[in-house]
Amino acid sequence: MEQEKWNRVVHVISKMRSEGRSLTQVAKDFDIDRRIVLARAGSALQKTKSGRYEAKRSDRLLRVLVIPGSYGLTEVSVRGSATARKLAGYSDAVQRFLRTGDSSQLKKFKNLKLVDENRDPIKLVTNLDELHRLGSAGVLSFESLYARVA
Repeated sequence: MEQEKWNRVVHVISKMRSEGRSLTQVAKDFDIDRRIVLARAGSALQKTKSGRYEAKRSDRLLRVLVIPGSYGLTEVSVRGSATARKLAGYSDAVQRFLRTGDSSQLKKFKNLKLVDENRDPIKLVTNLDELHRLGSAGVLSFESLYARVA
């Protein structure tokens, strides 16, 4: 239950950043009290002169994300919105390739160096044959970038 609540908190911050909506509005969308968001992720927010909270341009919040790996989907723990944004782009590029055969978006991830929360490298699968094999086996189907709760 705590993982699900944390995922909602991180989603609120992300949605505020991408859509410029208020904390109260977005917290309602994700069925979480704005006070919980403030208590758990206040470092990702800043209060404006008018008293409204805005998401900072980036944050260092922990996220557990699901990305394609050599043997199927794998969970990675990352710190920060910048790394999460890059992994979201990678996942989108993989899904686009599997749906359409268009590999053009995958090229920018070929030599990208990312690290997890422990500073260990994250291996991004960009080999088209490997991705095609994994996609054909049905092991790369996922609905959300965020890890599921057990």
